[in-house]
Amino acid sequence: MAKKKAEPTASKEEKKENTAADEVIEKEEAQAEAAEQEDPVAKELEDTKDQLRRVAAEYANFRKRSEKEKSDSYAYATANVIKELLAVIDNLERALSDKTEDYEGLKKGVQMTYDGLMATLEKLGVTAYGEQGEQFDPNFHNAIMHVEDESLEANVITDVFQRGYKLNDKVVRPAMVKTAN
Repeated sequence: MAKKKAEPTASKEEKKENTAADEVIEKEEAQAEAAEQEDPVAKELEDTKDQLRRVAAEYANFRKRSEKEKSDSYAYATANVIKELLAVIDNLERALSDKTEDYEGLKKGVQMTYDGLMATLEKLGVTAYGEQGEQFDPNFHNAIMHVEDESLEANVITDVFQRGYKLNDKVVRPAMVKTAN
């Protein structure tokens, strides 16, 4: 019989606990409903923040990758230019190591080395310009002297002190020239 008396007491306590639990559940449901009403805006805000973080991370990665590609591209291009010039350096070393005092042979070797260098530069897209008799163009020529000569047309190059060079269409060095009126 002791058991029977204990049971109703336990069930009253259980009822109190159940009632308290029900109240907590009801509060949580009310909060969930309130959150659901605010949730679309909060959810959209959180999604937008997440997208912004992702875009910022992608941009940072893109910037790092671009810098690395640029650096690698420059190093590769420089290595290719040096590789092309090594043949000219080899020819100059051979000419300097020759012990004979043959002026004509030396001159011929220097001319061949010059021709090889010009061919290498042309292969790389570099062209020389600035010849006597050409029309003066301030975009390509640097006039360091001027002469009055009635037998020549105006703005004609009479002398070239230093040839100019272009890489494709970009001036690397303007030609230093003397012009006539």
